[in-house]
Amino acid sequence: MKPLIVANWKCNPKTLEEAKTIFDSVKSVQGSEVVICPPVIYLSALKANGAQDVFWEDGGAYTGAVAPSMLKNMGVTHIIVGHSERRKYFKEKDDVIAKKINAALTCGLKPILCIDKLSQLPKDLDQEVIVAYEPLSAIGTGKAYGLDKAEAMRVDITRATGDKNVILYGGSVNAQNAKDYIHQAGFQGLLVGGASLNPKEFIDIVKNVCYC
Repeated sequence: MKPLIVANWKCNPKTLEEAKTIFDSVKSVQGSEVVICPPVIYLSALKANGAQDVFWEDGGAYTGAVAPSMLKNMGVTHIIVGHSERRKYFKEKDDVIAKKINAALTCGLKPILCIDKLSQLPKDLDQEVIVAYEPLSAIGTGKAYGLDKAEAMRVDITRATGDKNVILYGGSVNAQNAKDYIHQAGFQGLLVGGASLNPKEFIDIVKNVCYC
């Protein structure tokens, strides 16, 4: 199985021209399964396969919301759900995140559930849910989490989910440490934030974790 490498562009870049430049530079990189999650405003133009969030209803009078079927019809296959920044800045709680997961699954999308502690795992986690472990101390700090601690958490997540979910690591991932989280700590992929906006760095990450 190829590692799953997910690029989370967050609220970047500022123009469609910049977005196209980054996307065109990385879209053909080989060696891993790659999912690019740009801001929703760029999805149509880029034909990207990932999104950063989803609404829990599939339509209706919800100003500003984006329904799962809308994303699927645009070619999206994966959805980031419950990112720590959504929890912090938008005050999303576990019950709201659970509804988003269910809505995505119902529509045939693959949710990528972000957690920093085991208590954030739903009790009945569907096998199609990808779990991304992102320790808060490592997100956007440039200080990646220790391999031993990361591996211990991966083992705990595996026990909690019954060994049926793909588990990613996220948090200050770069080309130098990416391989270690896959080959030493045993993660099946990575959720890459800031480094995914640098085409050369992101391509190096993908190539460095490749099993080929």
